[in-house]
Amino acid sequence: MNRTWRLVKDAVLLELAVWRCLGRWIARRPEAPPGAVQLGYSRLTAPVMWLWIFGAFAEVVAFELVLRSIDATWAHVVRIPLFVVGVWGAFWMLGMAGSFYVRRHLVLADRLVVRNGPRFRVEVPLSAVVGVRGAEHEFEGMVRTVHEEDGLLLVGPGNRTNVELTLAGPTVLATHDRDRVADRVGLWVDEPREVVRLLAERTRSADVR
Repeated sequence: MNRTWRLVKDAVLLELAVWRCLGRWIARRPEAPPGAVQLGYSRLTAPVMWLWIFGAFAEVVAFELVLRSIDATWAHVVRIPLFVVGVWGAFWMLGMAGSFYVRRHLVLADRLVVRNGPRFRVEVPLSAVVGVRGAEHEFEGMVRTVHEEDGLLLVGPGNRTNVELTLAGPTVLATHDRDRVADRVGLWVDEPREVVRLLAERTRSADVR
């Protein structure tokens, strides 16, 4: 029962988050506090997402035209539900795509907030980071956004990461749903060299403080 409740709760929260992201994207209001440095990570998955979105809207139009041309009662009965579901799905995918733009990674004064999609978030204290480097990792699973193995936490769209943070030791990291423990964190960014340089500077500043 607890597992079922968690699945239902996660589904509802994801649904709300997707539509919130779509609204923020339309309004051009990134989900970021004043003064935060935003790091993009959308380039890896954007082409595929836009192909899916185009296909979804094309499918809605195609079904509507075909069913309108059929002079039968069943066609008129199924046309409206299919249209509603199709439009919902297409705009849902738009919201998912928008989440990669309005919920970028954030560099704050004391922490790095690694995000992916409408909900996932992991907070990494800059004071715990002892090393930053460009390093690629891949993990399995078509729709997975996070992978944990032997103290390594990977967060990336498209099952890939290209920047790795080394922590001072096993560190408790707050996420959107529960605490996780890791001594290395991998993330994907659009500009890995610039991000490595920025994070190296910020972690040195955190050490000085």
